[in-house]
Amino acid sequence: MTVNLWTDAAHAESYLTKRAHIPRRVEGYEVLEELLRERLERVLDLGCGDGELVGRIMRMCPGVSAVAADFSPEMLKRVRARFAGDASVSVVEHDLDEPLPAAWGEFDAVVSAFAIHHVADARKQALYGEVFGRLRPGGTFLNLEHIASPTTELHEAFLATMGIAPSDDDPSNQLASVEEQLGWLRAIGFEQVDCHWKYRELALLAGQRPSRAGLVP
Repeated sequence: MTVNLWTDAAHAESYLTKRAHIPRRVEGYEVLEELLRERLERVLDLGCGDGELVGRIMRMCPGVSAVAADFSPEMLKRVRARFAGDASVSVVEHDLDEPLPAAWGEFDAVVSAFAIHHVADARKQALYGEVFGRLRPGGTFLNLEHIASPTTELHEAFLATMGIAPSDDDPSNQLASVEEQLGWLRAIGFEQVDCHWKYRELALLAGQRPSRAGLVP
């Protein structure tokens, strides 16, 4: 049975307390920032949490507007407090198990950090297709993600770097491999698909929607 604990405030608070101990996490964010286009008008953050990634992007790209989406009540409370009074950030409640609303419009970049692995693989594939549809031509999808290890031993070694016993592994995680996810992006029609950074079970997956000149008539 699928389990998702992220509506529970205690689970969200526990993650926020422990995330500083996730190895190389900040390094992953820095590579994501490096790959963002210099001139952005609109950005969508899927599973924004308390707004850490949105905050980084707003500091890096003054003048950008952002839609920050999450479904955890605790995370929504925190991200709304972080951007209170900032009209350039729209915080919306949205469950990634549900289709992305067309009413959100189009974006120069869609980003996500450690969120999409909480949905089933079939939904991941559908979501990637919806992201493609929400990107402007030439727009970029950057997903800093928790991915599957090839073996149980490697997975348990990753958990050990954070002091987590296999019995305490997060049951909300539904991990897919780098190879699977890059294949899904290519099949959807993304170009320049690659894994730009990886450390154990952390990876930055990316793809670009073709520009108008590259689209098939």
